[in-house]
Amino acid sequence: MDASLDVLRTLRLTGGLFLDAEFTAPWCVAAQVAPEDCHPFTPLPMGIIAYHYVSAGRLWLRVGEGASVEVSAGHLVVLPRNDPHVLGSDLAGPAVSAEGLMQASVESGIARIVHGGGGEATRVWCGFLLSETTTDPLVGMLPSVMTLDVAEGVTGPWIESSFRLAASELAAGEVRSPALLARLAELLFIEAVQRYLAGLPPGQRAWVGGLRNPLVSRALALLHDRPERHWTTEALAREVGLSRSAFAERFTELVGVPPMRYLAGLRMQMAARRLRESQTPISRIALEAGYESEASFTKAFKRAFGAPPATWRREQHNPPQPTPAD
Repeated sequence: MDASLDVLRTLRLTGGLFLDAEFTAPWCVAAQVAPEDCHPFTPLPMGIIAYHYVSAGRLWLRVGEGASVEVSAGHLVVLPRNDPHVLGSDLAGPAVSAEGLMQASVESGIARIVHGGGGEATRVWCGFLLSETTTDPLVGMLPSVMTLDVAEGVTGPWIESSFRLAASELAAGEVRSPALLARLAELLFIEAVQRYLAGLPPGQRAWVGGLRNPLVSRALALLHDRPERHWTTEALAREVGLSRSAFAERFTELVGVPPMRYLAGLRMQMAARRLRESQTPISRIALEAGYESEASFTKAFKRAFGAPPATWRREQHNPPQPTPAD
């Protein structure tokens, strides 16, 4: 965990709040933070981390073909890579572009949205964090969506009350709130990452130890960015500028497993997530995971999870029910 904190501190995050939205059911919008939304804070496009804080009500959020995530009041949802996403009271209907609904607010300096069918109300504050790079290895290894109950933990109530106070002051036109909100959002992002990593099984967070070393960190970023490529230890060593033996030794020491074993585990984790969260054909998932045939992928997956991909997927969607006691 110390390694992830070291890397998070090097991100030099800045940011702020840009949108205050009031939705009433039914509603569904398609959203993504655009560089122009960050214009008051930076003149150049940088790596953007998006977040939504639900202050009242609840919503559903989905990225791409992933599973829908329910977010209730008092929760923060973080999108580490600012992926396009859909959010609403119900995601089954057509989504309206959030950009077309925004109205500039001269008083507070942030945009406003008031939209929906007049039913159950949801209040959302949308913001962003900016990093100086778009290819940070830690950000690249995080899931596309993370949720955080802001009130959890020892400092949770203080952070939640401060976030609410800062946002309300910003809406009233106070000038000190943007900097405070940006700092609070940064703290919440770090907390969300720490909780996510702490919740991973030990075998799935082995890469954290390699983040301290710039060469191993670069190799990890390459593997996570292109897991389907036919990597070899020699190819990775060339990419980071080390000899094969020196690279293999350093990677194994810091990550805990050799490079190719780590890659095999990464591919299985990625494939399992795709099987669980989408209806993508198994043949396509096999290619995305770097396997030349569905048969070889099925064999490897069964070895890792104890069941073929199709069977495993069905079990995830329809888990077996416990047998009633006689």
